[in-house]
Amino acid sequence: MESVRLIDASGENVGVVPIARAQEIAQRANLDLVEVAPDARPPVVRIMDYGKWRYEQEQKAKQARKHQSQIVIKEIKFRPKIDPHDYATKKGHVERFLKHRDKVKVTIMFRGRELLHPERGEAILLRLADELKELAIIESRPNLDGRNMIMMLAPVKEIAAAAKESGAASPAPARQTSDES
Repeated sequence: MESVRLIDASGENVGVVPIARAQEIAQRANLDLVEVAPDARPPVVRIMDYGKWRYEQEQKAKQARKHQSQIVIKEIKFRPKIDPHDYATKKGHVERFLKHRDKVKVTIMFRGRELLHPERGEAILLRLADELKELAIIESRPNLDGRNMIMMLAPVKEIAAAAKESGAASPAPARQTSDES
């Protein structure tokens, strides 16, 4: 006759008992006998309400999914010789992405001899970051990657929330006030 290590409904170790005796104890308590460690010698079984346990596990998983947030990275591409209207349009797209709490990867694509003047691309990226400083913070500064210059922008509130979670003081945005009338 095979024996199992029995754990009762309160979590106490009853000891090693024959499997028939474990089933009898579970039936008297009107609960289920669940094998929790089949590879152990002897196998470990527990007396519990299996339906209630499964329900609780599903609720925990549901709560975890509810509080989970996914980071979405949107990409917008510029050219070094961008028209002012096109720049304004793309800047509007970046603003919309940041307001939806998405990170934005801003790319300047260079072709041919344009690569001889990477400072033009960097100037466009820094101008964009400066114009959006209320909405975004620079996560990674402009850097040249082959024929592309890339900069990452993250929403300001996301940075403050991350700093709050880590226990650090959130960086307050610097605001200049003028007393001129």
